[in-house]
Amino acid sequence: MSKAELLPTTVVGSYPQPDWLIDREKLLANLPFRIRAEELWRVPPPLLEQAQDDATIVAIHEMERAGVDIISDGEMRRESYSNRFANALSGVDRNRIGTNLDRTGKPHAVPLVSGPIRRLRPIEVRDLTFLRQHTNRRIKITLPGPFTMTQQAENGYYPDEAAMAMDYAAAVNAEIKDLFAAGADVVQIDEPYMEARHDKARQFGLKALNRALEGVTGTVAVHLCMGYAYVVKRPKPNSYEFLAELEDSAANQISIEAAQPKLDLSVLKKLRTKTVMLGVLDLKDQSIETPEIVATRIRAALEFVEPKRLVIAPDCGMKYLAREVAFGKLKAMVDGAAMVRAEL
Repeated sequence: MSKAELLPTTVVGSYPQPDWLIDREKLLANLPFRIRAEELWRVPPPLLEQAQDDATIVAIHEMERAGVDIISDGEMRRESYSNRFANALSGVDRNRIGTNLDRTGKPHAVPLVSGPIRRLRPIEVRDLTFLRQHTNRRIKITLPGPFTMTQQAENGYYPDEAAMAMDYAAAVNAEIKDLFAAGADVVQIDEPYMEARHDKARQFGLKALNRALEGVTGTVAVHLCMGYAYVVKRPKPNSYEFLAELEDSAANQISIEAAQPKLDLSVLKKLRTKTVMLGVLDLKDQSIETPEIVATRIRAALEFVEPKRLVIAPDCGMKYLAREVAFGKLKAMVDGAAMVRAEL
């Protein structure tokens, strides 16, 4: 690996959607979205796909202009990171809505699983193909993980959650393989509930994740976070309850938030063989970090992981930030990574 290839920058997934596309007041007032929420879109259904395509081109351009090395489609077509994929699977009741507790312990509307979970068709392949057609940079796309989808559903069919998670895993596995076949450089599995419900994750989360990655040959990242900064108002702990366990997973990269919680980075020593996707942008802070602040956060991680195993990223998705703030933070991230790269 050459020096120029060290400390590549990426995004976790989402980028702010334009105000002409989505009603941000409704978006911010009714979190979280586990079932579909078509009422958020400002554009009528006959024109919605075209509008989402146009917004995706805007997001691609802004990530490129900021200098990000590995970009996403900004998740412009999603009401949330998980609900688009989860509600496209068969086995989800189309007539009834379920209830489950969100990560704060409050009851919330969720998909009701009333039959076997199956993926009947590719769900995000067109998104990935569109992204590939509009950039020459390396690209990634994100999927909700099987454990998280299990925790965001009401089980009305399976004997237990573990059995349901394995069918979610099979659906994710089929989607991942199609995404790599369509040209993805990185596929990211979002598994925030592994941290939120770490005791259950220890019981069957890792098994479900490894089933989702069975036979997959491309680069897969697993994203663990402590919740969107906009949603989770309480102070975040400076350590993970469920992280070292992922050393035994089939994933190549582990994505963590480190900036906002001021994470004790010594935990990185436990991820001996994994590439670490290090969160260096605090998304609760609406001010834009300087490149020097970003560089300081990267240098702190280099005490515990060698440069060739470090990817630089925001803490989490940037969906709930103002666009100018999101762009400024990405530019600071890129410039901060360049500063440290020059020192190596």
